[in-house]
Amino acid sequence: MPLTSLIVDDEILARQGLRQLLRRDPEMAAIHEARDGREAVDAIRVHRPDLVFLDVQMPELDAFGVIDEVGLDAMPLIVFVTAHDEHAIRAFEISAVDYLLKPVTASRFDLALARAKAQVHLPAAGREQLLALLESVASPQKYLKRLAVRSPGKTYFVNVSEVDWINAAENYVELHAGDATHLVHVKMNALEAALDPGMFLRIHRSIIVNIGRIKELRSATHGEYMVLLGNGTRLQSSRTYHAQLRALTANPF
Repeated sequence: MPLTSLIVDDEILARQGLRQLLRRDPEMAAIHEARDGREAVDAIRVHRPDLVFLDVQMPELDAFGVIDEVGLDAMPLIVFVTAHDEHAIRAFEISAVDYLLKPVTASRFDLALARAKAQVHLPAAGREQLLALLESVASPQKYLKRLAVRSPGKTYFVNVSEVDWINAAENYVELHAGDATHLVHVKMNALEAALDPGMFLRIHRSIIVNIGRIKELRSATHGEYMVLLGNGTRLQSSRTYHAQLRALTANPF
């Protein structure tokens, strides 16, 4: 099916590079360019492209401003182009919207284009997710890096990256980090909201697990999983969190 695309970037070399990569695709009938957010708004309204390669950060009118001016319902499918570091990229990877990290490689571009072409007719619900994603990039949330643990006469600190899993204990939580267990006075819901969702996943109303520590998932009854950690710990999920755990079983390609 013939497709029309728009490249939006304030760097001429970046636009030229993407154009060369797009030209290799026989389905790409027309390729338009915009040098900034203002030109992008006009180009989207005039050409109505199927796909936009949109630089996240541009002077005057950034990607968020483009979407705001055009209107979410009128936006075509977007592949973000960004120079953000890996922490910011994690936000993109969680969503269905793809991204390209500068400098763009041909292999990564081909993967992004294939994903985008498969989602040209993105439903309205997906577009709402797109806006929420871009807002998170424009004003990235700062997640907890460490927790203060108080004991008689002293306070010590635990890096959240060292925590294997967490369980609720009334108005407290227990942090399990290696052979140590730390008690912190905070409710489970409040702690979950402060943790990076790319690193931690709630699998039960009383359990949060460090995703990187999960070694194996075993299907149980009624949509539940037995979650095995690398240190041998076994945790039982509840079916409420079945979809989140199932998403971990899918490779990103």
